[in-house]
Amino acid sequence: MEAVVVYASQYGNTRLIAEAIGRGLGPEARVVEAAGFSPAQLAPGSLLVVGSPIVGWKPLEGLGVWLDALGPGSLAGVRTAAFDTRVKLFIHGDAAKKIERALETAGAERAAEPTWYYVKGSEGPLLDGEVERAEVWGAALAAG
Repeated sequence: MEAVVVYASQYGNTRLIAEAIGRGLGPEARVVEAAGFSPAQLAPGSLLVVGSPIVGWKPLEGLGVWLDALGPGSLAGVRTAAFDTRVKLFIHGDAAKKIERALETAGAERAAEPTWYYVKGSEGPLLDGEVERAEVWGAALAAG
């Protein structure tokens, strides 16, 4: 199974989570910034994991542009999962669900519920245990 983790990161926290998910997915998984990846490279049956920090209640602008460029049916047959990084607040927005909706609009099949990882303050670092939790999630996606 081909597996790709696509991310946008502002302060490096989302990149660290994307890399941990990639390790969990296995040695053949690719981890790439959104600007450097075209979903046209994916074959049916591939796994695409997409993540971003929450910025202004939504995904980082660069990832939003990437998601907006997905055409209807462009991810047909591709399994996807979404994640975001966020500050642990009562009100914070939800980039992961917005990412998931965009992927499903492009015809993807959900491989897992969206998930999130917490950072301390707006710039991080990640809370203790989040990198390990991301690696476990990647392994569960690979198994499943």
